[in-house]
Amino acid sequence: MRIWRWVAGGTGALVLAGAAGFFALAPGIVERGMNRTLSWPWEVTPEGQAFHDSLIIGDWHSDSLLWDRDLRQHWDRGHMDLPRLRVGNVALQVFTTVTKSPRGLNYEHNLADAPDDITLLMIAELRPPRTWFSLTERALDQAARLNATARAAPEELKVIRSKADLAAVLAARASGSQIVGGILGAEGGHALEGDIANLGRLWDAGFRLMGLTHFFDNELGGSLHGDGGAEAGLTDFGRAVVREMVARQMIIDLAHASPQMLLDVLAIEGSRPIVSHTGIRSHCETPRNVPDDLLQAVVAKGGIVGIGFWDEATCDASPAGVAHAIFTAVEVLGEDNVALGSDFDGAVLTGFDVSRLAVLTQALLDSGLHTRVIAKVMGGNMARYLAENLPD
Repeated sequence: MRIWRWVAGGTGALVLAGAAGFFALAPGIVERGMNRTLSWPWEVTPEGQAFHDSLIIGDWHSDSLLWDRDLRQHWDRGHMDLPRLRVGNVALQVFTTVTKSPRGLNYEHNLADAPDDITLLMIAELRPPRTWFSLTERALDQAARLNATARAAPEELKVIRSKADLAAVLAARASGSQIVGGILGAEGGHALEGDIANLGRLWDAGFRLMGLTHFFDNELGGSLHGDGGAEAGLTDFGRAVVREMVARQMIIDLAHASPQMLLDVLAIEGSRPIVSHTGIRSHCETPRNVPDDLLQAVVAKGGIVGIGFWDEATCDASPAGVAHAIFTAVEVLGEDNVALGSDFDGAVLTGFDVSRLAVLTQALLDSGLHTRVIAKVMGGNMARYLAENLPD
C-alpha cells in the first residue's frame, strides 16, 4: 500500500459538494486513480502459456480487501478479483488488511501521528461505524469480507489456516479445480492497537501472517519509512508480540521494518520471517527496497523474499523489468528463497494485472532462467514455506 492522496484533494471536495454523490462514486473514482495497470504489448507463446498453466502460482501480497469490491465479480478496475485470479492460474494468494496510511505518505519519512487517509476511506465506503476509529476493527472487517466470500463460494475460495487447509487446496487443484487458497495477513502491527490480546482476535478471525510495521513507526517498533530512523528497533511490546507469533506459528513479515527491527526479529529464537514485497536494493536503488545484506540475513534464518511488480521495487514495471528483478534476486538470494510479492491493489502502478501473469512467466523464460527455477519462484517456494511453517 502506497498513497491514498486523492481523498485529501479533489475527492475530499466531493464531501462538501454532496455526501450522497461522494458515497456513491468516490471510492471507485479513487481506486481507478490509484490501482492502475499499463497495457504492455507483451506476447505469450503457446509453449509459454502451457508452461504457465502447469505451475503452482502464489503471491505474498495484495491489498484487495481494502477496496469496496465483491471479489466474486470481474471488475474493470483494480488488479485482482477471483475471476482474474483464475485466469492467471493463481493457487495461493495472501490478502492483507490495510488499516492506516499517513497523509503525505512517502518512502523516506512519515510521522506516526499524521492524519490518517484510511479513516476517510472507511467512511466513504460505508464500512461499519466500528471501523471508523478502530484499527483492529478495520482489520477484522476486511477479514470478515474474505471469510464471507469463502463461505458463499467454497468452490472458488478457501481461507487457509493450517497445513491441512493448504494440502486440501493443492490436492483440489491437482485434480482440476481452480479454487484459490487465500491467506489472511495484516499490514502492520498497529492493527493490534497496543494490546497483545488483539493478536488472539486476529488469529481467531483467520490471520496467519502479520507485518510488524507499515509506513510509520508504531507500538512494535521502527519502520523503514518512519521518523525513528534505521536504529529504531523492536520495543518491549514488539518483542512480546513476536514471541507470541512464533509460539502460534504465525508468519512474521518484515517488508516495511527498519534495519534494526529486522535484526532484532532475527535474533529471537524460533523466528523465521519473510519479506513479502520488496525489490533488490543493489538492482534498484530506492529507499523502498530492503538492503541486500539484510535480505540475505532473512534467507539465512530460513525466510523467503517476495519481489514486487511496481516501479519503485523494480525500477521497471514492464514484464521484462520484473523478470530482471527476479533474475537478480535469484543471483543474490538463491533459487529456493525468491517468490512473488506483487502488491496488487496496493495503490501502485503495475505493468499487468493478475489475469496477465502469464506475461511474467514468458518474460522469465525469455530471460534465460531455467524452468526449474521459474517454477520455484512463481509459487513452488511459497508453497514449500507455507507447508513448513503454517500451524498443524
